[in-house]
Amino acid sequence: MIITGHANERRINLEKKKHVPKPDWLKIKLSNTESFKDVKHNLRENNLHTVCEEAKCPNLQECFGERRTATFMILGDICTRACRFCAVKTGSPTHLDLGEAKRVAESVALMDLRHVVITAVARDDLDDGGALVFANTIRAIRERMPGTTVEVLPSDMKGDYLSLKTLLDAKPDIFNHNIETIRRLTPNVRHRATYDRSLELLQRVRDMAPDLPTKSSIMVGLGETKEEILEAMDDLLAHGVEILTIGQYLQPSRKHYPVDRYYHPKEFLELKRIARKKGFIHCEAGPMVRSSYHADEQVNESAKERRLQAEQ
Repeated sequence: MIITGHANERRINLEKKKHVPKPDWLKIKLSNTESFKDVKHNLRENNLHTVCEEAKCPNLQECFGERRTATFMILGDICTRACRFCAVKTGSPTHLDLGEAKRVAESVALMDLRHVVITAVARDDLDDGGALVFANTIRAIRERMPGTTVEVLPSDMKGDYLSLKTLLDAKPDIFNHNIETIRRLTPNVRHRATYDRSLELLQRVRDMAPDLPTKSSIMVGLGETKEEILEAMDDLLAHGVEILTIGQYLQPSRKHYPVDRYYHPKEFLELKRIARKKGFIHCEAGPMVRSSYHADEQVNESAKERRLQAEQ
């Protein structure tokens, strides 16, 4: 039987929708400790959002309950994009909360964080993509907690580099922007984002702030090949990225992009080994690894490696 192009496409789509059972090593430890409760209470009291909760991060229990860390998500909780891998709500944001920066800084102080990650929903409705709010949040944290290192994880800000300069002028300690997946899958997985624009953004950061460590992340299990993962590593290195995180994609709901397969922990160890050999200063890779997972350790390791390289 000859399968036409449309029929073949429908068959492939049906196959991709088949449920792939989770393996034994993908188990999330639940927590109900006092630290976990305290962090959640603090966030609710200050009307703050975390990507940990909004994106259904598998490490939420560990970070809230054991490490007392959180990745703050500013600019509200409604994203103007609809990426097929992400659980964050999408739609049209109704307002801009100008008091958010101060509340984030107060929460960082209350939680006594040594390292904080600031990310955001994509705000394509704003001319600067939210860059000024990022900058104000960094400065508020600096004023309240001068010893705390600040990592930022913004969207591509539609490729507007004046907006990028606004953010960089606030002098974050590390700049993180995720390519999320390999080049071939980007159009199907990321909404309104392009692979090359993300790479160009990371290169612009390297050009504008040469001493600022840059970082990116890749999800696996979406249907990529090993060769495509290695190509993405090379692309990131060619655009000045020093820190890489690699984690297993977990489908937030049946409506989201399906999981193609689950990588074994040994495969992640191999990817980490390859990444370090290729030249990344630091790489975290594992089934539960996410962009902000143990971010404090990543920035410390990166700083140490930079010092060692400078001394050689």
